[in-house]
Amino acid sequence: MPSRRLPAEWEPQSAVLLTWPHAGTDWADLLPEAEAVYDRLAVAIAARERLLIACHDASLRDRVADRLAGLGIERAQVLIGIAPANDTWARDHGPITVETPAGAEILDFVFNGWGGKFDAALDDDIPSALARARLYGATPCRKVALVLEGGALETDGRGTLLATRHSVVTDTRNPGLGDAAVEAVLRAELGLERFLWLEHGALSGDDTDGHIDTLARFADPQTILYATTTPEDPDHAGLAAMRDELAALRTATGAPYRLVPLPPPGMHFEGGRRLPATYANFLIVNGAVLLPVYGVANDDVAVRTVAACFPERQIVPVDCRALIRQNGSLHCVTMQLPATVALPLP
Repeated sequence: MPSRRLPAEWEPQSAVLLTWPHAGTDWADLLPEAEAVYDRLAVAIAARERLLIACHDASLRDRVADRLAGLGIERAQVLIGIAPANDTWARDHGPITVETPAGAEILDFVFNGWGGKFDAALDDDIPSALARARLYGATPCRKVALVLEGGALETDGRGTLLATRHSVVTDTRNPGLGDAAVEAVLRAELGLERFLWLEHGALSGDDTDGHIDTLARFADPQTILYATTTPEDPDHAGLAAMRDELAALRTATGAPYRLVPLPPPGMHFEGGRRLPATYANFLIVNGAVLLPVYGVANDDVAVRTVAACFPERQIVPVDCRALIRQNGSLHCVTMQLPATVALPLP
């Protein structure tokens, strides 16, 4: 067995990180709508575990503290740190935590704006900035010289990685590194042993080159929920090919996975631009699953589908129509920390 392990998202958590939107980001034109989504996330998360919030500056820190208090969130449930940010996609610039024989270790992989698409120098420093502020308590944080986003990783907590190759092994992220070199780093740093690479699957309007957290997710070590769409959707062929790839995968014991299709979330547009709506972008927290919804009839079908896969957790729908206007959804703006990360008192 490896000495290091990347936990599954359904394992007990100590906190969820949010990087709060501010007027200096692309959220400027829809900041009230974006913050309303963050309010809903903050209330749902704080009811079950602590919130770790990265704020661009002291002024935003103070405003967010007042805002959360106005929502009735207990101060003891919140840790707020100052960490300048280009944007708010905490899943991709946030810390990735592994379990080691010495306890939890936080890894700060390089974030380069999904292969240099956007400025990301500030975002790249957020995990280390929070560490310098001692917001992880005694848990060590270490920089890793590999470009990698958290949304590209899906694990069963038992050493299996499910990922799209085209969002991890790319020359825009790690020039000159092929499968073997990338897998060697993921083995050494995350304790991964089985690599289930998908060659198909992407959503129109997505900036990430097809992150797995928009496409297919483990519900348990034997079950994968996956995104679908209607035949008239331009994304249909790629998602159907991805479904066939998933059907060919096997668990560590050699059995096929139980595959559960998520309903189509509809095609959403703004100014003629396709927005990447997906029900696969849910967040598992202690006792609940926060599920993105989009104001369509299939929202109810998605709730029932996810509930059947997580029978012991409450399903909390969160309207994410504001988030997809910036090309991401619920899982993309969050990053969980496992329970072995002992956060300091507020």
